Amino acid sequence: MGTRVAARLVRRWTATNASVFSPRQCGTCPPQPLRTGGRWFWSSQNRTRTPHQSLEPRLQSGRPELSLLCLLDMGFTDSQAQQIYEDTSKLRGGSAAKHALPTLTALFVLGFNPSSVLKVLEKCPELYTVRESLLQQRVGNLRKLGLVEGSLQRVVSHFPQILTVPVKTVKSMAMFLREKCLFTVQQVTDILRDTPAVVLENMDQLEYKFQYVYFRMGIKQAEMVKSRLFRYTLDEVRSRHSFMERRGLYQTPDKKGQTIIINPKLGTILIVDQDTFLADVANASAEEYEVFRRLLAREWKEEEHQHGSIEGDDEEEEEEEEEEEEEEEEETRAKGGYRKMRK
Repeated sequence: MGTRVAARLVRRWTATNASVFSPRQCGTCPPQPLRTGGRWFWSSQNRTRTPHQSLEPRLQSGRPELSLLCLLDMGFTDSQAQQIYEDTSKLRGGSAAKHALPTLTALFVLGFNPSSVLKVLEKCPELYTVRESLLQQRVGNLRKLGLVEGSLQRVVSHFPQILTVPVKTVKSMAMFLREKCLFTVQQVTDILRDTPAVVLENMDQLEYKFQYVYFRMGIKQAEMVKSRLFRYTLDEVRSRHSFMERRGLYQTPDKKGQTIIINPKLGTILIVDQDTFLADVANASAEEYEVFRRLLAREWKEEEHQHGSIEGDDEEEEEEEEEEEEEEEEETRAKGGYRKMRK
């Protein structure tokens, strides 16, 4: 019965305004019996008061109340409703109770059932505090980027934090992937679908990882997307690639994209776990790989130190040049003053 009630609520919300999430005012619908936890509850404003209602928060006038009975009407079980109520009570400043109903409504509209909604909110309790207008904008922006209903539900299910990321941040990342990394519009959509956490990555580090794979490994954009490159850290990519390269199993393509040996696919190197990578791809033992990684980490540290020293030298040279320029300006002003005095 609870599922039917929830479905009816979602139909009512979406029919009222397809683009706006408007949470239902609890207690205004005709009485609906709901059996959960071995008891019957009635969804009605004239229902008999229960002990739960003494816990109900009173929000500002004109705003819907977040109550256990309202949550039960939406299709949550007694224990689920209690958990949601307690979770919102723990969050700061009462904003969770104020924004919880729009958040729940948005998730129902995206096609989640009560159990799935609870899992999403357990992964990301911050969603309770997101304002309704911001939630609308973020969902709408993801749709504009090509995430249709099935893909959008999948993204939110695996990475609900994406609904807490500002629209500007997501747009900037999508533009960065298109303009700096030259992915197509569809490839950007695929990246956001398969690796939504990319929206929180540092763009400089992301660009360095892209350039490493593109220039050092000779991998094109289509293969990067297919192998879900952005799920892996730069260290993971470099470690496996360098290990293969030094064992003579990988070669950087020349300007024409040709190699003497046949390089394995990027997905073959990255997607498999370490044991499979060593046994089937690198043909090496775990001990060899571990020693190599330690040596490689030392090399990277030395390179970073040298790079830092070069930058430090550059800064010192710039400071010296600035001091020389200042001294020349002072000499010029002094000579100018001397000439005026002679006149």
